[in-house]
Amino acid sequence: MTTVTMEVPTARSAAVAAARELAVPGVAGVATGLPEHHYRQRDLAELAHRFIGARKTIGSVERFFDRVGVTERYLALPAHEYAALSGLEQRNDAWIRASTSLGQRVIAKALAGVGLRAADIGLFVTTSVTGIAVPSIDARLMNLLPFAPSTKRMPLFGLGCLGGAAGLARTAEYLRAFPDQAALFLSVELCSLTFQPDDGSVANLISTGLFGDGAAAVVLVGPRHPLHREVGRPRVVASRSVFFPNTERVMGWDVVDSGFKIVLSADVPKIVSTHVPGAVDDFLAEHGLGRRDITSWIMHPGGPKVIDAMQESLGLSPADLQPTRDSLSKVGNLSSASVLFLLDEHSRRAHERGSYAVLMAMGPAFCAEIVLLQW
Repeated sequence: MTTVTMEVPTARSAAVAAARELAVPGVAGVATGLPEHHYRQRDLAELAHRFIGARKTIGSVERFFDRVGVTERYLALPAHEYAALSGLEQRNDAWIRASTSLGQRVIAKALAGVGLRAADIGLFVTTSVTGIAVPSIDARLMNLLPFAPSTKRMPLFGLGCLGGAAGLARTAEYLRAFPDQAALFLSVELCSLTFQPDDGSVANLISTGLFGDGAAAVVLVGPRHPLHREVGRPRVVASRSVFFPNTERVMGWDVVDSGFKIVLSADVPKIVSTHVPGAVDDFLAEHGLGRRDITSWIMHPGGPKVIDAMQESLGLSPADLQPTRDSLSKVGNLSSASVLFLLDEHSRRAHERGSYAVLMAMGPAFCAEIVLLQW
């Protein structure tokens, strides 16, 4: 006869569970920043019409702008200065100046918020898809802030809206290898500098009405760092990258003489509905979880139709994605920075210790990055 012994929770098993929880990197702090130039959506519709001119009526431009769920945005430059940007060189020079300034401000805010210095950072990760620089933005910021010369740098380009989730995941993976270190992840996106005034296409009008400018910085710490035990911020339990083959023309840029020209397919909501639920379920099942175990959904605001597709296909309630819709309305789609703005917003709420969150974004290729967080 075989005797089956049921394991009863004990103080020792609780201690083991707590140790496992502490064995993954954690978010020590998040800081966000917006440019100083603030505009209502209707004012930006009038500005876009002046650029595009006779190719579209003011009524048609306003309808495009009304449909994207945005009410106000912040721009890197004063609105009247965009008329003077004639090509890739001028747009990119403006991007370098503005992204360096905004990035410096957000980093200083993030470090001050957790009581660290730039010299305390072991890895500095940056992401952007709205401009290019060699030396990269992180190198330029190393000359403006007192980072240690030995700081490792990792600039990420080409990930688009996915970059916020992917950068968070890659930074956390580094801290698993260096558990006593702190790392800094910066996203700066100045989408307004990619506007193509001579392009009257639907894709250009939608992107011009949808995307905004902003930056976010996240300080993460390894499980042996002194800040790791502080409560109130999530820990990065795991992540998964999901690549959807043969979807290169769904989203991205065509790099042309006048700058970055948007590639944006109307199939994005359909792809989300078809592929995202299975990807999320497979990822959660790997960790013994299901959708019902997730208390917070930190989802990138790709646009109203994309948000609707995520809500319906994942069986979420309107309340689950209300922060996503609110963020879209107040600042627009900030590309890779958006999901970090939402991480900051969710982090300010009260969460039951041990509860789970899913952070997810999608971007060019077409692909997704899913991050499992635990409070």
